[in-house]
Amino acid sequence: MLLTHEIAIDAPVSTGPTFFAAMDENYLRWHPDHLLFEWRQGRGLETGVRFYFEERIGGRLLKKEVVFIEIVPDRLIRFVPTGFLLRLFIPWIAFEFLADGPAHFRFRQSIPVRIGPLGARLNRRDFDAVRRHMAEEGENLKAILETGRPVHVRPDSIPAEAVAEAAPGR
Repeated sequence: MLLTHEIAIDAPVSTGPTFFAAMDENYLRWHPDHLLFEWRQGRGLETGVRFYFEERIGGRLLKKEVVFIEIVPDRLIRFVPTGFLLRLFIPWIAFEFLADGPAHFRFRQSIPVRIGPLGARLNRRDFDAVRRHMAEEGENLKAILETGRPVHVRPDSIPAEAVAEAAPGR
C-alpha cells in the first residue's frame, strides 16, 4: 500500500527544500500535532543526517528517529526509520518537489507500507488518520510558502485578540 498526498504550491521549487533544511525552526508550525524535533547527527539536507521527531496522529503519540538516505537538490528528500522492525513495514518516506514552472511546484509525500490487504483493512482508521495528517501538512506547507502563515494551527497559538474578534456577537 502506498500512502500519498500531493498539492500544488505557488512558490519557487527551491522554497520547499529550504523549509525542510530548517526543520528545527519549522516543525512545530508545520502541523498543530507536531510536538518535538531534534537534529541528532548532523544538520540540514545531507545524506546520513539523523533526526528525531514526535507527533500525534489519530490521537496516538508517535516518536521516530530517521536518517536521510537520498537527497536530490530541489527535487527529492528520502529518509528511513532507524529502527529495524519499523523499517520492515515502512521501507522509506519521500518528499518530492516537482517543478511546474519558475514559481510553481507540486509537493508530494509518499509512504509505502508493507502490511498486506488484511492488515490495511484492520488498520483502516489509523491509515485514514495518517492520510488526513499528510493532507494537513501539505495544506500548511502551501500556506506557509505562499503567505507565511499556516492554515491549521494549535488553538493555544492563536493570539487572544484574534479569538476575541472571532467570538459571536462581535
